Amino acid sequence: MTSQAPLGNEQSFFSHLVELRDRLLKVVLCVLLVFVATASYANEIYAYLAEPLLQHMPKNSTMIAIDVASPFFTPFKLAFVVAVFISIPFILYQFWGFVAPGLYRHEKLMVAPLLLASTLLFYSGAAFAYFLVFPLVFGYLTSAAPAGVAVMTDIATYLDFVLAMFFAFGLSFEIPIFTIVLVWTGIITPETLSEKRPYVIVGVFVIAMFLTPPDALSQTLLAVPMWLLFESGLLFSRLFVKKESAAEDRE
Repeated sequence: MTSQAPLGNEQSFFSHLVELRDRLLKVVLCVLLVFVATASYANEIYAYLAEPLLQHMPKNSTMIAIDVASPFFTPFKLAFVVAVFISIPFILYQFWGFVAPGLYRHEKLMVAPLLLASTLLFYSGAAFAYFLVFPLVFGYLTSAAPAGVAVMTDIATYLDFVLAMFFAFGLSFEIPIFTIVLVWTGIITPETLSEKRPYVIVGVFVIAMFLTPPDALSQTLLAVPMWLLFESGLLFSRLFVKKESAAEDRE
């Protein structure tokens, strides 16, 4: 009997590895299929992404490509990122399918909504950056160019900049999820977070200062939503704690 226990554990471990491999292959296949679909529209997608900058560039000014291969590789790089972006729900679904069997019932009721909410919040952060922040940022940056300086941004540099902004704003919009997870894991309580509110408000304005141009309007447009997201996370964390306690009592 004692010799079979390690063998059973080893088989269970390898079965999990096989399942993980299969799910990773599905994720890679999904991303590749979406990439194939988006690659044919790579130039159109890049033109749409560059629109917030092009609208504020001086007359007769254009974007440029410094590297020889940039006109070819940069749009395809964007198409791949878009493919990953579109595939996020499927990626999270595969992650959920892998971890769900090992969770308790009340944990499943907690994690599933968090995965869905985190996806929607990340998309919302990216949309917020594109439709609201980018016009303000590029309007300020192009108008701040010294006299005699032609504004002609490199297409690869621009792509790296906007992708970093998308990532930063997407993560910023995950504040409610971070708040709920901190409370759920017992690292901090809602009451303690509520007491730290003044520090949080100062913190979000400091973060906004680094993520936006040095003008009060754009900093406020990021800091205020971040603060409101913190408040919503604090509210939902109280509700989740109550629901989790009730679920544990029933079990």
